[in-house]
Amino acid sequence: MKVYQTLRIASAMCFLGHGAFGIITKAIWLNYFAVFGIGHDTAYRLMPVLGSVDILLGLVLLVYPLRIVAAWLVIWGLFTASLRPLSGEPLAELFERAGNFGAPLALVLLTAGQGWFRRLTAPVNIDARVVWCLRIAACLLLAGHGWLNLIEKQTLLGQYAALGFSDTAAVARVVGAFELLGALTILVKPLRSFVLILLMWKMATELFYPHWEVFEWIERGGSYGVLLALWFSLRAQKSAPPIHIRASPAQR
Repeated sequence: MKVYQTLRIASAMCFLGHGAFGIITKAIWLNYFAVFGIGHDTAYRLMPVLGSVDILLGLVLLVYPLRIVAAWLVIWGLFTASLRPLSGEPLAELFERAGNFGAPLALVLLTAGQGWFRRLTAPVNIDARVVWCLRIAACLLLAGHGWLNLIEKQTLLGQYAALGFSDTAAVARVVGAFELLGALTILVKPLRSFVLILLMWKMATELFYPHWEVFEWIERGGSYGVLLALWFSLRAQKSAPPIHIRASPAQR
């Protein structure tokens, strides 16, 4: 099933990209360690350890996917995203990273009834809960990024300046309005063609980071995965109504 494979790979990308930043000791992480009173030197010692664990779990999802690993990413993704507003950044930063915990949550829901410590297999059907999870996550990540544009986040303005725009604030307002419209559309009535446009938009705009572009793009795998999985699931819903299969006692 394409939805299953998409969510599995997307979740692994979140782990791998985030882990890479731990290995290279991304300086902004100091702010998040400071939330717990962890100092500069200790934080730099812990970063590679956490990064190595993330990379290991990402490889597990790629090679031998376990439901418990996907469930851990839901918790870990939400926790790390929450550290941004807790450290003084806008709440929009949390919403913008909804793909980091939304993609693995959709994977957990999609594989309901399979064992936590047994290798996952692709299910036959898509539960309505999975589609709603994808819609809400896509809405949040687009709304979060649009919000950051409307409040003129300096990193985004710098990206527009690097692209050759002179009035970067005006560009940010237009982009923000477009992304908020996309978020609302997905929540109210997701159009498959528009979801595809938003997917291409997200994949393209995440290439604009000036430093560590590859790792930034990989870490946002959950965002692309949520949109792509939603696109696949809308096609499946259109071609046939979902069939709900109750798990047998042996599968529980």
